[in-house]
Amino acid sequence: MPSGKTVKFILNEVLQFACLCIPVFVVMERFASLIRSVTSSSTAYWLVVAASVAYVACVTLFVWVPLKYFTLKTRRFSEVTNWRPVTLAYVLVSTLPCFAIIIASSKVQVDAGICYDHFTELPVSLVLFSLICVDIVERIRPLHLTGQANGLESEFEMPGPALTHLEQVTSVSAQLRANGGDSGTSLRSPVWNGSPSGYWGDADLCSTSRASSAAYLYSSHSHSGPLHFLWIRDPRHDLFVASFMFWFDTVEMVRVAGTLSVYYSGWVFPIYILAYMAVLRVVITPNSPLLASLSILSQDLPFLVVRICLVVIFGYVTPLLYILKNILATASFVYFIFMTKLKMLNRGSMF
Repeated sequence: MPSGKTVKFILNEVLQFACLCIPVFVVMERFASLIRSVTSSSTAYWLVVAASVAYVACVTLFVWVPLKYFTLKTRRFSEVTNWRPVTLAYVLVSTLPCFAIIIASSKVQVDAGICYDHFTELPVSLVLFSLICVDIVERIRPLHLTGQANGLESEFEMPGPALTHLEQVTSVSAQLRANGGDSGTSLRSPVWNGSPSGYWGDADLCSTSRASSAAYLYSSHSHSGPLHFLWIRDPRHDLFVASFMFWFDTVEMVRVAGTLSVYYSGWVFPIYILAYMAVLRVVITPNSPLLASLSILSQDLPFLVVRICLVVIFGYVTPLLYILKNILATASFVYFIFMTKLKMLNRGSMF
């Protein structure tokens, strides 16, 4: 009977391999059907299908299996912490060919003067979903799939403050009096406070110490009762939600490329090229500080320019919500990273 770790390992590898093969097979089959309708030849169809099978076989034998072996067996790949080799290989051998075939399909139909297939929902629902699955598998691999998520909250969430204890804090002089110490002029003598206004006396010390009379402890599990399950958070569930939220902007951009008027125009080329540049962010580890700047340079700023052009040329093929999102993301990044370092905005006493 195989152990739980072995079963988990097999499930992860089978899922990743399926995400590697299925998008390529489906996209190539749709492209083969397009070639058959253009050339009126079944031979071209089977040639494209055979080419897809040969491509997947070569990638599996010469890229995927060796990379998996070195990732699991060698220390050099196991010590990589800033980027993910498996995800990079997947983006290069699966996502890139799928995007390239979809762009080539648009060019073939435009040159032939036919409108056979504009791959509606295929890149969004299949190609990007497979990419999200690979991302989730890579991120959830170190975590347990069974049992409670004890010990994982500190890595994924910041516990909130909970008032658990109130304690009266007395002054230093009061503690010395309680211990029988001397309460003479050494304790009552004024203390220089570092400002031109004067000194701190004993009364000032007492009032200052009493101001901090509440002690706060942090706890992420301070709620009880019949509805306590509403306060429960599992980092594994948060991982799934964060993975999909990470791709919504790219998904919307690729969806616009599937619009009939956009797909049979020259704008399909910059859309898919910029979408693939945004996809490359998945190579960086989720907790890397480099991810914020890459999101602006490879996604928000280029997407903003393309979306404005699409709205001007084709109308509202993309919602204005994503344009506003790109504007706010870019503006906030520039302001908080660069503008706040200016002398005029580098004052803590403003607002």
